[in-house]
Amino acid sequence: MSDKSDKDDKPKKKGKGLLMKALIGLVLVGAGGGGTFALVQAEMIGEGEKVEKKEEDVPKLLKKGEEDPYAPKTEAREGEGAGTEVEGEGGSEYKTSYYAFAEDFTSNLKNSSALVQINIACSTRRDGRVLLWLKKHELAIRSAVLVVLADTPEEDAFTPDGKERLQKRLTAAINQVLTDTEGFGGVDQVYFKSFLVQ
Repeated sequence: MSDKSDKDDKPKKKGKGLLMKALIGLVLVGAGGGGTFALVQAEMIGEGEKVEKKEEDVPKLLKKGEEDPYAPKTEAREGEGAGTEVEGEGGSEYKTSYYAFAEDFTSNLKNSSALVQINIACSTRRDGRVLLWLKKHELAIRSAVLVVLADTPEEDAFTPDGKERLQKRLTAAINQVLTDTEGFGGVDQVYFKSFLVQ
């Protein structure tokens, strides 16, 4: 009788031993894979070449006194000195640059026979790339500005609040053109140099 019970115990022990070996093998494979994954993520092992994370290349805010590596070249006119730009110490800590459109914008107003003629300038506190882009994409910007003007109600042309709303819409339209063409806007404000309604 003892022979029979010894025979019954051996297959059970043999089955348990195989199961334990399989589980240990799975644990070791999982630990090895997890360790390898961790080393690859920590860039301790892997391709040999490190992929550098590129800093986003967008126009940077310039503090007063900082040199602008992208400043547009300005030519001194006859009779003008090529003096240094002087900035006040108060107000914003950032340098403000301006771009003035040479030609006026003339358009009809929304649902009106009235015409509006404006001349505008833009300001930015970012480096000179924004000014260069304004000049480069002036044709597309002129088109966007004319669309905004044509969608302006006549009453907005006569009230300070209406003109302020128009300034914000023009700023958004110009930034949209720059974002679509260059990937970044950068215009902080639009200013009216002249504003005439007929």
